[in-house]
Amino acid sequence: MNCQKCRRKALEVVAETDGVSFLGLEGENKEKVVVIGDGVDAAKLACRLRKKVGHTAIISVAPTDN
Repeated sequence: MNCQKCRRKALEVVAETDGVSFLGLEGENKEKVVVIGDGVDAAKLACRLRKKVGHTAIISVAPTDN
């Protein structure tokens, strides 16, 4: 993500997603969105981000420790 507007839009899309308990930015230039939650469909979320923000890649998916 190259601009603040893209970051804000990505965070808005993730925040609207059911099951998300935490979201944040990481990486040297805050270019990665971290999503933690229960029941989050990673493929659907990536599709929504592609439509609203642009290029999206799923880096990893792991179960949460409850």
